[in-house]
Amino acid sequence: MTEARAVIVSHGQPGDPVPQQRAIEDLAAAVARNDPGCEVRGATLAMPGALAETCEPDSLIYPMFMAEGWFTRTELPRRLDRAGAAGARVLPPFGADPALPALIVRIALAAAADEGWTPSETTLLLSAHGSQRSPASFAITTAIAAQIAPHFARVVTGFVEQAPWLADAARDLDRAVHLPFFALRAEHVTDDLPRALDQAGFTGPRLDPIGLAAEVPALIAAAIRSARSDGGAK
Repeated sequence: MTEARAVIVSHGQPGDPVPQQRAIEDLAAAVARNDPGCEVRGATLAMPGALAETCEPDSLIYPMFMAEGWFTRTELPRRLDRAGAAGARVLPPFGADPALPALIVRIALAAAADEGWTPSETTLLLSAHGSQRSPASFAITTAIAAQIAPHFARVVTGFVEQAPWLADAARDLDRAVHLPFFALRAEHVTDDLPRALDQAGFTGPRLDPIGLAAEVPALIAAAIRSARSDGGAK
């Protein structure tokens, strides 16, 4: 089966669902402009009725999440079942895209070059969500940090919800660029990250979340095209 619709799904903001729903719809529109080969819609889990409105049993689901774990393997399929889309095929999340490490390197080194820093003297501070309950965020962030480390003087990781805490990891870093390993601009990015960086006295460039990079819509479109051409095996 080749799916006729892809739906990009994100967590959203339960207390204020409309802005994040609009953001994921804007992302879906940008992906659609990059020739994914099918219709593209966007939905957040926090927006009442959004999954049921956008997802069908033969939809292709692209999780705009940074880690693959309980949420993508268990909770998202459960939500899809409740929305009447139990047959929908769930792809690996954005954070697991094999093209992402190279994109992180390009963006971080471009910011370093703007400061006049060479790669060999640049530290990348990679911040992520983390969790006290699930190792998924820590595992993927640590793995990517190790993968891209040869491109920098060093790569330091810091987390919002577990150690090493971002406020500690960001302290006393010289010639460092901060890049959030987050999919969208939500509360952690707008509030928690700046607070932690300020607490640490971090003075380097503070970049947008990797999910907001200009290259991301084309990256997602490529993932959707590839998934649709692989025969649709579930």
